[in-house]
This record gives sequence, C-alpha cells and structure tokens, in this order.
Amino acid sequence: MMHIVRPHWAALAFACAVISAPVHGQATYPSKPVRWVIPFPPGGGTDVISRTLAQKLTELWGQQVIADNRPGSGGTIGLAAAAKLPADGYNIVLGQLANVAIAPALYPKLPYDAVRDFTPVTLALTSPLILVVHPSVPAKNVKELIALARAKPDAITFGSPGNGTTGHLATEIIKGTGKVRMVHIPYKGAVPAFTGLLGGEIAVYMSSIQPALPMLKAGRVRALGVTSAKRIATLPEIPTIAETGLPGYEVTNWYGVMAPAGVPKDVLGKLHADLVKVMKQPDVQQRFAAEGGDATPNTPEQFAVFIRNEIAKWGKAVRESGAKVD
Repeated sequence: MMHIVRPHWAALAFACAVISAPVHGQATYPSKPVRWVIPFPPGGGTDVISRTLAQKLTELWGQQVIADNRPGSGGTIGLAAAAKLPADGYNIVLGQLANVAIAPALYPKLPYDAVRDFTPVTLALTSPLILVVHPSVPAKNVKELIALARAKPDAITFGSPGNGTTGHLATEIIKGTGKVRMVHIPYKGAVPAFTGLLGGEIAVYMSSIQPALPMLKAGRVRALGVTSAKRIATLPEIPTIAETGLPGYEVTNWYGVMAPAGVPKDVLGKLHADLVKVMKQPDVQQRFAAEGGDATPNTPEQFAVFIRNEIAKWGKAVRESGAKVD
C-alpha cells in the first residue's frame, strides 16, 4: 500500500515566504556589533569624541559599538584601513581636518581618496584655534603683529606641532594674506611646541583652545585672536582674527563621521538620524564643549559639500606654504 506524505501547508508557506523575501537586513539595523575606527591614539580629541558617540549609540541601539584605534601618519593609516572595510553600516570612522582635507595635498601617495572612498554621514564637532604670543611680543592684536612682521621680515618665529599640521597652515594663511615673512619652527607635537612658546624659543603659536586656557589665565601667554568667524563663549573677550587685522579669515578644526563608500541609503539614514539624536543630548554637548568645540551635525549632502570645499581650501594653503611631511 502506498503512503502519500502530505506537506504541512503552514510550514511550507512560511518557508516560501522566507525564500522569496528580500534579504536586506536594514530594517533591524543594527543587528550586530558596529566597529568605530579611530585614526589616532587613545586619549586625544579624536578618541574622546569617538568614544563619547560610540557609547551613546551603544545605549541607544542595544548593540555594542566597538572602538578600534588605528593610529599613525597623521591619521591617514586609520582612514586608509576604514576605506577598505565593508560598506554595510557596521564600519564607521571619525575623520577630521588633518586626514580628510589637509592630507590629500600633503602626502604624495595617499592610500585613499577622501571623496571617492567614503560616504559622509555628518559633521560632528567644530572647534576654533587661538593665536597666542609670548609676553615679550609687543603686538596686542593681529594688526599690530602684521605691522611688526612687516617692519622686521623673518625676525619673528612661530611654532607648530609639525609641518603640515592645522596650526602650521593656519599661521601660513596669516602670513600669505598679510603678506609678511615669519620663520616657522616645527616641533614634534603640540606639547613641545607650547613648551617652546612658554620658554621663549618661539614668539607666536596657533594653539587649540583647551591647553591655552590655563596659560592665558596665568598671564604666561597673550591671546591675539581666535580663528572662528565669531567670538567663542568660553573666551568672549578675545576678538576674532577677522575682527583685528584679516577680514574674512576663518579656520575651524573639525571632526566628522564617515563610512566606507556605498552604504545603503536606508542604513545611512538610520545612522545619521541616531547620531544627530545623541549629539543633541545635553551631556554630549557639554563633553564637546570641554574639548573647546560645539556639536554641529548636518546632513550627509551638506557634509559632502563641506569636505570638498575644505579640500580645496587646504590644498591651496599647503601649496602656498610649501609644507612637506616630516
């Protein structure tokens, strides 16, 4: 006698539905841990910003966002590593002015294209620099510094954390715009450069805000101006460089979230929306303020335009300065 095996129609229908359903996985993004590449060592500004946002996303998603420090070569090693990772939304990186906008002009053979190889997600933080001088310098503002430099070409020295750094090029823009000659003294990092200023080895230094604050309060250095378009809340008495000698001058250090090129649009939308959400949280804004900056989220499209403009601006600064990699 022949036995006919009848299918379990409910199970068969479910199996067919699973087979025919589109395999996107984006509806539940993220459904597994996310890697956050940090192109600098632990402890610096890039690391602090990255870990702050990574922790907030972990809390929001219920999925671990894992910090992955890949330091070296001014942040280019980490960015190059991130460019090669899968473009599935599970790999993101914090780019910044140095390795996104300055590096393309500074390094002759950069292992990535800052525009082609990445999907911009959002700008995260912007922070100005501050131009400070040794107390022995008689100039009280940028206009007076320019006049002093014109009267004594090559007599004034300015320091930086190294050739091609933001501080170096921000000062080179002052030189070029003001049509003056000052001698550049590169140091191996921000701490030795500031120490050189305090010791009188150099006369002028373009500093990040945070390290300059205690020295300003102690009277060990004098501020001539901040590099932002507007005065900053933490130092409202310090004018902008544009106000006091160079109209239109603006230099802003920045950090932005990026992903390997080709991230699906729905994943990009989810990632962007959640990053904006956490950046609006008061404790995140306070943490960013402690780094001397402001949370400044924008759209992926706006960030893409911003990156292109910054590459053009800083490429010109690098060429005019003659800066080369140490």
